[in-house]
Amino acid sequence: MPRLPPPTERVTGRRRAIGEQIRAARLHANLTQEAVALRIDMRLATYSDIEQGHSSPLLDTLIRVADAIGVPLSHLVREE
Repeated sequence: MPRLPPPTERVTGRRRAIGEQIRAARLHANLTQEAVALRIDMRLATYSDIEQGHSSPLLDTLIRVADAIGVPLSHLVREE
């Protein structure tokens, strides 16, 4: 299977922006990173990497995060 090229600056920038939107929604819901990670059955370090924009979560993971926080998926990935 061929390897994908490294992400462009636009992609890494959007990944960081999505992580920031997840963090803001989580804080608005008065949840800790640990609480969300537990709700979605994910290691805390892995969840933290998502919020920091260090990893590219699968769509299924983003859906689980949105459900755990109690917001629509579109709230986490919208561009402003």
